[in-house]
Amino acid sequence: MSGGNTKERGQFSTRLGFIVACIGSAVGMGNIWMFPYRTGTFGGAAFLIPYFLFVILLGFSGVIGEMAFGRGMGTGPMGAFAGAMEMRYGKKGRKYGKAVGLIPVIGSLGIAIGYSVVVGWFLKYLWSAVSGTLTGVADMGAYFGELAVPFGSVGWQMLGLALTFLIMLLGVAKGIEKMNKFMMPAFFVLFLMLFVRVITLPGAMDGFRYMFVPKWEQLGNVKTWVYALGQAFFSLSVAGSGTIVYGSYLKKDIDVVGCARNVAFFDTCAALLAGMVVIPAVFAFGLDVGSGPPLMFITLPVVFQQLPMGNVFAAIFFVAAIFAAVTSLMNLFETPIEALQQELKLSRGKAVGLIALIAALVGIFIESGDAVGAWMDAVSIYIVPLGALIAAVMFFWVCPKGYAREQVQTGRDKTLGGWFEPVTRYLFVGITFIVYVLGIFFGGIG
Repeated sequence: MSGGNTKERGQFSTRLGFIVACIGSAVGMGNIWMFPYRTGTFGGAAFLIPYFLFVILLGFSGVIGEMAFGRGMGTGPMGAFAGAMEMRYGKKGRKYGKAVGLIPVIGSLGIAIGYSVVVGWFLKYLWSAVSGTLTGVADMGAYFGELAVPFGSVGWQMLGLALTFLIMLLGVAKGIEKMNKFMMPAFFVLFLMLFVRVITLPGAMDGFRYMFVPKWEQLGNVKTWVYALGQAFFSLSVAGSGTIVYGSYLKKDIDVVGCARNVAFFDTCAALLAGMVVIPAVFAFGLDVGSGPPLMFITLPVVFQQLPMGNVFAAIFFVAAIFAAVTSLMNLFETPIEALQQELKLSRGKAVGLIALIAALVGIFIESGDAVGAWMDAVSIYIVPLGALIAAVMFFWVCPKGYAREQVQTGRDKTLGGWFEPVTRYLFVGITFIVYVLGIFFGGIG
């Protein structure tokens, strides 16, 4: 069953375009900001062991499931959930499925609005680096404090939204796909440039040892496993939203298992590369690698201040961060845009314009650090994992027996093994429920 007419929908023009777009959705601020911080907090390589395990597990269950669910139904979460409920309960089930499908749509929009505030901060820091003022800041904490206040970065946030929505106006192939094909390779090149500079710093090797020599006692810390799970779950964009939408733009002859493998691999490479830049750089100057959110906007800028040509390297860093953030924003905003196009039959331009207006009107009221933090916590704790859980139940349980296997098998030459149903129906759905519960208990793990 298809929830939409693919002739009227955008499509990724190539397999590579789809993979790069999905990598772009996965590679975001969590890789650059949260991953180095958590690796530093939970004993370096000790954190990497459970993180790798969860990436593999979630990549070969949740990611392939959401890609195949979207492609099979030919629509985003509202239409896909409606289609699943219709398969199970007949036409009367459609309206309930569509209503439940609003949850991941709202979650995706909510996270995107919060991210847009941070993109504004990135743009401000980029301008400061390019103009040469960043390295002259005497008190970086006060500098960031002046930015992260109510209505403290309206212009920069609006600029970030404008850049994102101008790309999205061009559509799937000409906008999202093309920009991801440019931004994602550029992201890796820019971070490789930073990595080459970092390895020459005195004391950087201590940071590499900290990152890659396991502190085995940390594996006995429950929080190491909890936050490794949260990092992998949210980094791979398992949310019942954007990956389903991107999957709905995917051609039938593409192997989603291979696509998911590539997404998981390059997302992990991005996180490791970011860690190998941030952690050794912070170690080299004797700063706190586990400093939390200030790591991005206070600690690292202090590092750049102490480097020769620090403004240049700061500019490279924030350009790369903006590329990662914008590619994620496109994925997040595409979910509500697709819903407006599919359910209300709005044109692409009207749907983009309406979501842009909502994002701007809401975003300007959460520009303080406390406000955006509370906003992101509420959405990421209570809405996003719930959307992922419902999507998993819909695809692996509500849809008829064998449907999930059939959709994942489509476009794949090699037959799926007997592992598929136990790993997806039981292990993945169970882990998604655990993520939801742990997020509430710990006050957020993503």
